[in-house]
This record gives sequence, C-alpha cells and structure tokens, in this order.
Amino acid sequence: MTPGQTGCLPAAALSERLEEEINRAGRHGTTLSCLLVVIDNIEEFSREQGGDLPEQVFAYLARALERELRAFDRIGRPSHDELLLVLPGADGPRGEMVARRVLDRMRTIKVEADGMRRPLRVSVGLAAWRKDASGEDLLGQARAATRREQPEDAAAEAGGATPVQSGSPPVLGRPGPS
Repeated sequence: MTPGQTGCLPAAALSERLEEEINRAGRHGTTLSCLLVVIDNIEEFSREQGGDLPEQVFAYLARALERELRAFDRIGRPSHDELLLVLPGADGPRGEMVARRVLDRMRTIKVEADGMRRPLRVSVGLAAWRKDASGEDLLGQARAATRREQPEDAAAEAGGATPVQSGSPPVLGRPGPS
C-alpha cells in the first residue's frame, strides 16, 4: 500500500499526500480525518536494543495496520516516533471507528527483545479536517489530541481533534468542553 523501508510514506511524501487530500476534500466538499499513532516507548526500545529495533517495529506496525485500512488510505511517518494514517472520506465517527480498530490491533502487539515480550505504549489522536486548515494544522491538532492531560484551552484549540489513548485496555476519549 505504501512505499519505503518501513512500509510508510516518508515525512516529505506524507506532507505532499496530505496536502493533496486536503485539496481534494476542499474541491469536492468531502471529509478527511487523520489518525496519529505515537509510540511512547520507542526511544526506550532504541536505547536498550539499538537502532534497528524501532525500524522493525514501525515496519511491522505499518503491515499490521494496513489490514485495518482501505486501499486508498495512507500510512506515513511524520517523525521518528509517529505514524500518521490519512483517511480520505472519513468523518469524525468513521475516524473513531478506525481509531478503535487500530487500538484493538495495537493491544495485541508485543515487542520481543532479550527474551522478553513487552507491550507498546501508544497514544492516538484523531483530527478531522476543517475548511482552511493546512496539513500542518491537521497534524498539529492530532498531536495535541495525543496528549494525555489536555488543558481545557488546548482542547478548545484542538478544533476537530479527539484524543484516543491506549492504556490497558485502550479507551477512546474526547476533548473537554469548549
């Protein structure tokens, strides 16, 4: 579904693709959501196991998450500890359904290193595109939604963003009152 060593669009290609989808949504009046998956303990794995393990984890995640997506959805890596799922035509409720499937799938994934199996700690943020928002705006909203403790003013700033966080078991949250 997506190019690259990890099966993900690299940051520059992801940014370009996101802008294309925003332009398409604006022209056709359709919806667009982005789901950001942050691997909170990827730096820990990198320190303990070396540089290859995080790349292997992201490659595995991309393959695992592709099964939860449609053929025209895209997965990219905006940064070293993030995956961004670009979901054209997905409104808030549809984006939340994808987020739940992603979290359910992520709950089953463990990283094996040094004979131990450890779960991934993930934070997931969902953002829905609104008119005049850029790709950077949308990514910023999704990043804001991943924060576990969102001040009320940050929740209001998040606009179409919904925090979706994974603990054990994962739960789906919403921003506080605006």
